[in-house]
Amino acid sequence: MENTVVFEEPITAQKCSENLSFVEDSIYVIGGKWKLKIIIVLQENGNIRFNELQRSIPGISARVLSNELKDLELNGFVKRVVHADQTPVVVEYISTDYSRTLKPVIIALSDWGKTHKRKIKENF
Repeated sequence: MENTVVFEEPITAQKCSENLSFVEDSIYVIGGKWKLKIIIVLQENGNIRFNELQRSIPGISARVLSNELKDLELNGFVKRVVHADQTPVVVEYISTDYSRTLKPVIIALSDWGKTHKRKIKENF
């Protein structure tokens, strides 16, 4: 049985445009090769140091990871915690409560990806 989307109200051109804008904004914030991987690792591991985070994501360079973390912090998905009372200074990254609101989205994307992969394999 095909899944159908039921809209409570008719979709107008304005509402469609608005929804597309929201989707574009979402993809802009979490899109790219690394952001969701970083978010998922942080959600699974809790507090994690930079080098450990880098080892958890094969193929990511330190420079790219640093830039992505800054972006994610700016958007409220990651919190950088500095423990200055320790020698050497320890910096950890944690996912925020706001970041955890993405969990249902990540699960939905994963489920869709699994279904899509199965469908593609059946057609070829």
